[in-house]
Amino acid sequence: MRIHIATDHAGLDFSTQLQEHLRTAGHEVVDHGPIEYDALDDYPAFCIRAAQAVVADQAAGVETLGVVFGGSGNGEQIAANKVEGVRAALVWNISTAELARQHNDANVISIGARQHSFDEVTSFIDAFIATPFSDEERHVRRIAQIADFERDGSLLPDPRA
Repeated sequence: MRIHIATDHAGLDFSTQLQEHLRTAGHEVVDHGPIEYDALDDYPAFCIRAAQAVVADQAAGVETLGVVFGGSGNGEQIAANKVEGVRAALVWNISTAELARQHNDANVISIGARQHSFDEVTSFIDAFIATPFSDEERHVRRIAQIADFERDGSLLPDPRA
């Protein structure tokens, strides 16, 4: 599987270690930056490029997922979710990693590098990669509703109206 990675300065050490972990597991890793430590770097471009690459690869039929890192993972998730077709989930344990795939068909996860040990992070990512989407009708339906809104702003009618 191809894994696109991006981070900010807070996640740079994790990103470097994670790339080795993923390559050892047989994955192709694409690093979207940064390539050197800069405490004043701006993560949005790195994360958006990684998210764009995930969407492009998936459209081309390439089996791919993305991982973005930051101090908390919040800003990186927000940036990735600005890309049409991305479903980025903030992950903080194995259960949220698995549910992101099973229920939300997340194609990108975001992790707070300052919140977890490297072993925890690798366990979250390994679980995310290994977990398939459930294809349950209710989840497919909900993801389609999100995609419809993203594409054209449409929503189901408000039942309170």
